[in-house]
Amino acid sequence: MARRTEDHPLDYADFEGVIPDGEYGAGPVIVWDRGTYANATEREMAECLDRGHLSFRLRGAKLCGGFALTRIREGRDETWLLIKRRDEHADARRKPAKSQPESVLSGRTLDDLAESS
Repeated sequence: MARRTEDHPLDYADFEGVIPDGEYGAGPVIVWDRGTYANATEREMAECLDRGHLSFRLRGAKLCGGFALTRIREGRDETWLLIKRRDEHADARRKPAKSQPESVLSGRTLDDLAESS
């Protein structure tokens, strides 16, 4: 599942720490993955998002290959599914969120940050 957020400044790309209670995004924050992406459709990515389906390729430290975002709920509770496409990087046994919970920058986990605050 995924939720759309507003764009964030690029300065935030290296932020790791704990955002205080009462602030937007409160809680521990790590940089879980980092890399590049490429559009995998003939349409502009913004148009695909408006239409509710976007295909793209990731080249990250943890996530690689083809993916799709598909909107399953609109409105205030807009919700998307992130789906891994079948390709050379697909492995149904691989669970990177569980098996690789650490930051690609610091090696810390969300639990590490929560315990230190």
